[in-house]
Amino acid sequence: MSSYAQVRPEQRTPFARYRHSLWLLTQRDLRVRYSTSVLGYFWSILDPLVMAGIYWFVFTVVFKRSVGEDPYIVFLLAALLPWMWFNGAISDCTRAFLRESKLIRSTRIPRTIWVNRLVLSKGIEFIAAIPVLILFAVFSGATINPDAVFFPLAILIQAVLTAGVGLIVAPLVVFFRDLERAVKLILRFLFYASPIIYATSDLPKELHFWAAFNPLSGIFSLYRAAFFPGELDWFIVAVGAAMSVAFLGIGLLVFSRTERAVLKEI
Repeated sequence: MSSYAQVRPEQRTPFARYRHSLWLLTQRDLRVRYSTSVLGYFWSILDPLVMAGIYWFVFTVVFKRSVGEDPYIVFLLAALLPWMWFNGAISDCTRAFLRESKLIRSTRIPRTIWVNRLVLSKGIEFIAAIPVLILFAVFSGATINPDAVFFPLAILIQAVLTAGVGLIVAPLVVFFRDLERAVKLILRFLFYASPIIYATSDLPKELHFWAAFNPLSGIFSLYRAAFFPGELDWFIVAVGAAMSVAFLGIGLLVFSRTERAVLKEI
């Protein structure tokens, strides 16, 4: 099978060109991010580890209150690591067009690639952090159960959700610069409104149904099911998956309607 470089430009399909450009831009992002860093990869996992350590200390040592499941550190990391992917990608999307404005205007590749490269690069960082989660699970005595087969499904749904939200945020920030700060506030609220430091089952019963309409609830349910079978709730997963697809559809619509205006504005 011929490699991409061996295929003539006129013979390359639009999807092949898009995929190749996406991978090149993602590689560039990762190189720039870690080329001047001594610790490199470890910075991508240090933040969630510090946050997990703080919440573990607060809830298990200071307040000694039972939330989530034991081992609590694994319960935390199973949601904190994917949260860092979502939070990091959406935060970067607020500057996706403003930071690369000259390059975006001078290239003819589909502009959605400037959002998807952020989703992919942050997703690669998340995947690279999974061995850390497994190590904590081994040393804390958590067992990996057969529901771990749904881990790739969680990654897929989260990629769809993150891309959808990113495609909404990235162009709108160009017209409404204050939206960048608003997104930061929304993400901070969403952190506590999502089952990260607690389980959905810890919420009052009257909130269980509404929690399903936070797509991250279903995604985190799938991740945690690898170690805690009781966390898997297919109703929450189904609603979350449907909403993720809806966000992607809305994102593509918003992006297509604003693309020309964005190019004029930047």
